[in-house]
Amino acid sequence: MRTLLTGASLYFLVPLLAFGGQVKGTCERPFEANFQSGGKLRLELRSGDIDVTGTDAQVVRVTCELKRPEREKDITIRFDSAAGFGDLRISGGPNSDVKFRIEVPKNSNLVVRSPAGDLSLSGVVGDKDVEIHAGDLTISVGDPASYKHADASVYAGDLNAGAFGIVKDGLFRSFNKDNSAGKYRLHAHVAAGDLILK
Repeated sequence: MRTLLTGASLYFLVPLLAFGGQVKGTCERPFEANFQSGGKLRLELRSGDIDVTGTDAQVVRVTCELKRPEREKDITIRFDSAAGFGDLRISGGPNSDVKFRIEVPKNSNLVVRSPAGDLSLSGVVGDKDVEIHAGDLTISVGDPASYKHADASVYAGDLNAGAFGIVKDGLFRSFNKDNSAGKYRLHAHVAAGDLILK
């Protein structure tokens, strides 16, 4: 009976090992984890100035720049993946003067969350769901006609969605657009700061 249970456990474990895993690191050296194009990526990021960029490589890569390099070891980077889903989490470290460059496969569906700082997203083709609490958010959307649904909102700040022909400033600004011919979805939100869709 024990042999049968062991065999069954291995049967279910092998697919998990084949399709996913966990990679951990710090900012002491560039972080890299394999991830196939076309998957869904969730980025849960600590505050900082963040540049998310799509590339041709089939990896998620993180590089850091700190004003105090001795604190690089205090920032934890963890990436979990399984069968087309990836979860990148960055936490810890000093409260300010931190910059991150995050490279992802350019064909990815992204969910990005960060508390504060300036965040830019470019070179990614796919769904984009991005929210920050405080700071400026800039997204290069590519062809606006490729989005089946697009919505954006700012509680306090400017909303400049030039790609969609919309510019608003002041408080509680938002827009929604639907396009039946589109393929992707775009959601962008800033609580306090400027939001630019270009």
